[in-house]
Amino acid sequence: MYLTHTTRVMAAGLVVAVLGALPLRAETYQIDATHSSVDFSIRHLVGITKGKFTEFSGAIVYDEKAPEKSSVEAVIKVGSIDTENEKRDGHLKAPDFFDAEKYPEITFKSTKVEKGEGNKLVVTGDFTMHGVTKSIHFPVEVLGTGTNPWTNMAIAGFSSGITLLRSDYGVNNWADKAGVVGDEVKVGITMESAVSPPPAPAEKK
Repeated sequence: MYLTHTTRVMAAGLVVAVLGALPLRAETYQIDATHSSVDFSIRHLVGITKGKFTEFSGAIVYDEKAPEKSSVEAVIKVGSIDTENEKRDGHLKAPDFFDAEKYPEITFKSTKVEKGEGNKLVVTGDFTMHGVTKSIHFPVEVLGTGTNPWTNMAIAGFSSGITLLRSDYGVNNWADKAGVVGDEVKVGITMESAVSPPPAPAEKK
């Protein structure tokens, strides 16, 4: 059947309109620990002590068109705490504080994601530390999405900052009464994540 130029243009426009109305598929990104960070700072006497966790992982399902369909799950290995002081790190892992042997992981699992202003999201979820679980809100900034030029895989960046109270999770000891260590812990998170490549097809035997 022969289509006139006008008909072809109208048909092409209809296709574009339909495709444009279709929501983008939500991508599942894996946290790239090499290009991400989980840092914290806390008052010590009249100064500030800073540290980080070097081992963490997680998955972020991000739907740019419908953020409320997004989700986050993350795990931090307590034993990877690093304040650039081996003796202090050992004390923080001991039963006095984190008790890393009994509670080896800090976890977060989202229960709701809401769209904020601009490129901001509000992520609510269950945060578990030292055996205590509380529902908290993470303000999240979407740093951007794109494609890794070396792997050609989809990538996305996120950042967040939050202040937690150690006492809410029982991570405290005699130092609290003595006023040696502050209760407020400022946490800064920057995540670069990428879509994992599909698994290689199994070899035929």
